[in-house]
Amino acid sequence: MRALVFGTDAQPFTPPDGANRLVRNLASTPCALLDVPDARPLRPDWYVVRPLLTGICGSDAKQVLLDFGGDSDSAMSGLCSFPQVLGHEVVGVVHAAGPEAAGFEVGERVVLNPWLSCAPRGISPMCPACRAGDLSLCWSFTTGDISAGLHTGVSSDASGGFAELMPAHPTMLFAVPDGIDDEHAILADPFAVSLHSVTRHPPPPGGRALVWGAGALGSAAVAILRALFPDVEVGVVARFDAQADLARRLGAHEVFRTGEREPLLEELAAWSGGVLQPTMEGLGGLPMCHPGGIDVAYDTIAKPETLELEVRVLRARGTLVKSGVHAPGRWEWSPLYFKEISLVGSNAFGIEEVEGEHRHGIEHYLRLASSGRVDLTGLLTHTFGLSDWQAAFAALADQERTGAIKVAIDPAR
Repeated sequence: MRALVFGTDAQPFTPPDGANRLVRNLASTPCALLDVPDARPLRPDWYVVRPLLTGICGSDAKQVLLDFGGDSDSAMSGLCSFPQVLGHEVVGVVHAAGPEAAGFEVGERVVLNPWLSCAPRGISPMCPACRAGDLSLCWSFTTGDISAGLHTGVSSDASGGFAELMPAHPTMLFAVPDGIDDEHAILADPFAVSLHSVTRHPPPPGGRALVWGAGALGSAAVAILRALFPDVEVGVVARFDAQADLARRLGAHEVFRTGEREPLLEELAAWSGGVLQPTMEGLGGLPMCHPGGIDVAYDTIAKPETLELEVRVLRARGTLVKSGVHAPGRWEWSPLYFKEISLVGSNAFGIEEVEGEHRHGIEHYLRLASSGRVDLTGLLTHTFGLSDWQAAFAALADQERTGAIKVAIDPAR
């Protein structure tokens, strides 16, 4: 089968004239489209799935585009293995079944839950995190006879969806209702990531929520807030025109554009009713709002400059939810302790409670999308064939020009 392998010699690529740094990195990234042995069930109870569409996650893009920010130190470096076939945002069709596989029929359309947690690895008894439904916090990511990896695509054994075939355990699959097409089904994973952020750290009734970033995670967060918390006022910080337009279509009450930090800070204060306190003359630096007017900020970017502004506009004892992944860096965080702000991480998804129902985050998406309560039309902007994988990643590397938000790969092309 054809598969996009990370951890091999770079595939030749000539960047166009004037290309930015990330596009140029495609010439040296250790990634190539190769012929590899067909995927097989990793254990007797596994299936093989044929991907129809596979979305490029932000983590895929950072890895392939070598967007590490110059800091290679990561406490999570042992939770993966190489070489890898990336791609974990997958809608596909069940292609073959292992001798003990049960629950799905060959030909059935499915969405992937990518976590390589206890059940897929055959670990029994399950760890406390899995028993609680916190699949992304599983204790067994380096255990058992499947190679180390948090999820499909970062384990050398559990190859991902940038390929013509991939393995999956039945607990990693959800049947797609007939009323949801592939282009919407593929959005289940990023939706579930943002659902976890919002439902674990919800805004108060009648409050104000700020979403920083209007890519796939930020756009999904806007849709979730408008569907589940209709009395909450939602502001969004968007970098690109296409993102800003989509945020408005999804119901954001106010859309702010990135740019000079102090004017943006003043805009956020004016929207939320925050009172800006001046800094000492001659010292410079950014002022902060005290009192602040924003109850919770969902940061899907998590750069030092985004965190720095968010703690300045949040109210005392507000919440800053970090779901974005970026290289570490220094930021001025004195408002964090002064205003007693809760800085919390949000790691992907598992079993979530929505309106009193405990279901997997992907199940919640399929239910809400089927009923029409959530419609992410417009989020998927580009689809490329597997042979054009470099163009797909280049589109994400130059979003201002391309208007890309969510980009997908069709492995059959």
